[in-house]
Amino acid sequence: MTRERILILLMAMLTTALFVANLFVGTVDIPPLDVWNVLTGEADTVRPSWQFIVQEVRLPQALTALLCGAALAASGLMLQTAFRNPLAGPSILGIDSGASLGVAIVMLLSGGSLMAGKMALSGFLAVTVAAFVGAMAVMGLLLFFSTLLKSDVLLLIVGVMIGYAGSSIISLLNFFSTAEGVHSYMIWGMGSFGGVSMEQMPWFASLVTVGIVLSLLMVKPLNAMLLGNQYAENLGINMHRTRIYLLLATGLLAASTTAFCGPISFLGLAVPHMARLLLRKADHRTLMPLSLLTGTTVALLCNLLCTLPGDQGTVPLSAITPLLGVPVILYVLCHRRK
Repeated sequence: MTRERILILLMAMLTTALFVANLFVGTVDIPPLDVWNVLTGEADTVRPSWQFIVQEVRLPQALTALLCGAALAASGLMLQTAFRNPLAGPSILGIDSGASLGVAIVMLLSGGSLMAGKMALSGFLAVTVAAFVGAMAVMGLLLFFSTLLKSDVLLLIVGVMIGYAGSSIISLLNFFSTAEGVHSYMIWGMGSFGGVSMEQMPWFASLVTVGIVLSLLMVKPLNAMLLGNQYAENLGINMHRTRIYLLLATGLLAASTTAFCGPISFLGLAVPHMARLLLRKADHRTLMPLSLLTGTTVALLCNLLCTLPGDQGTVPLSAITPLLGVPVILYVLCHRRK
C-alpha cells in the first residue's frame, strides 16, 4: 500500500473516531450505554431528555461538522491552487461577506423576518435564506466580472473589494440598529455547527454534496493550473470555463456552510495546508480526498472542543478555529520565506 493511501486510510479512521466521540461526549454527561441504546433504536429505558440530546443535538451537530469541514477544505484548496496564493480561502472572494450582509439585513433592518412575495419567513429559516441569497448574489457578481477580467489576480482583488463593501454596509446597519438586533447578529457571527436540525439536514447535505462532486471533477484542471494558465491551455483546458466552474463550486460550498452555520474562520484557509504538509505532494488526485478528510477531522475536533463537559455551556466555534488554524498559517508563511 502506498504512503498516500495509508494517509487517507488513517485520516478516515481518525474522522470515524472523532465522529463517534462527538456522539458520546458533550456538555451533558450521558452514560455510554444509554447513548448506544438511543443510536440503535433501543431507547425505551433511556430518559426522554437524553434521547432528545443524542438524536436532535449531538447527531446533527456531528453530521454538520462532517459536511462543513469537507466543504470548506475543498473550497479553500481550489482557491489556493487557482490563485496560487497560500492565503486564499472561502472568504477571500467576498462570498462570506455577502452571506453576512444578507443576515444583517434580516436581523438589523427588517427585525428578523423576510418577505418573499406573499410569503413571510422568520427565525432561522429567514436567516438561512438571506445568507444563501447574499452569498449567491456575490457569486453572481464574481461571475460577471470574470467575463470582463482575464486575470485571476484582478478577480481576486475584486473579491476583496466586494468583501470590504459588504463589511462597510454591515457596520452602518449595526450603528443604526437596536441593541437586541446587534446582539442577535453577533451571536450568529460566532458560527456554530448546532444550527442544522435533522429536518434541515437533507437540504444542507444535498447542497454540500453537489459542491464536493463539482470540486472532485476539477482535479485534472487544478493539476494543470499548478504549472500555469498558459500550460493548462496548451493541454486543451478552457481556462475561462474552468474559472466559471471553480467559482460555482466554491461559491456553492461557501454559501451553503455560511448560510447554515454562520461564518467559520480558518478552516478553509488552514486545512489545505495541513493536507499538503502531510502528503508533501501537490497532486490533486490524492490531495483533494486527503483535504476533504482532514477538513472533516478538524471540524469534528473543533466541535468536540466546543462541547466538552462543563457548566459553562457550549463554547463559540469562532473561539476554537483560530487556535488551530493560526499556527498552521504562521508555519506555512515562515516555511515559504525560508
